[in-house]
Amino acid sequence: MSETGHWIYNTVIAGHAMSFNLDTIFTMWFAMAVVIIFALIATRKLTMVPTKLQAVCESVMQFFWGTLDTMIPNKNRHHVPLVASLFLFILTANLMGQLPLRLIHLKQGELASPTNDLNLTAAMAIIVLVYYVFMGFKAKGFKFLFHELSFTGVIMTLVELIEMITRPLSLAIRLFANILAGEILVSVALGLFAYLLPLPVMLFEILVAFIQATVFMMLTIAYVSAATGDEH
Repeated sequence: MSETGHWIYNTVIAGHAMSFNLDTIFTMWFAMAVVIIFALIATRKLTMVPTKLQAVCESVMQFFWGTLDTMIPNKNRHHVPLVASLFLFILTANLMGQLPLRLIHLKQGELASPTNDLNLTAAMAIIVLVYYVFMGFKAKGFKFLFHELSFTGVIMTLVELIEMITRPLSLAIRLFANILAGEILVSVALGLFAYLLPLPVMLFEILVAFIQATVFMMLTIAYVSAATGDEH
């Protein structure tokens, strides 16, 4: 376990020294597997009269559709795969750091939520950046960035470029900081009084896990809406 709290594996690839946070990689793939397996089970036998599981999943999809309809009124259903995938993955990853993987202790350290690693949250933020920039150019062409050939147009373009840098940065840091802070609070509570004190903190962090997944999703939709809307 390194000073950063991660299980780091160092190697050399093509003559370049590389390091990997193995705990983040393992827990990330585990969260992805949970979401994929759940999706496969939920969609395996769809019927006109929904089962309880199908009804729950349809309610979840209605939540995504309703949110998109509110924030992006027209032609928004093709954004559902990205929005739903981000929300479900982030929620699953956030919750993993509270109980399930804390019960597994390795000699390298305990397994925590993968979203407490800035590398992962930054990667997701970059995916969002690439997506809404692509959708912006698809909807508006070069007018997405280059408004007009004038002093004002150049200034606006520079402002847009600065926003493109700060938006994913704020997404990444917000999620990373909240999850890491929550796990530190739980660890402190466990160290002070391991029987009752951690419980309310962990219940609060479960709420935070939902809130942070929702915030990441809502901001993603807001960025896509701003990029593809009539006014930009």
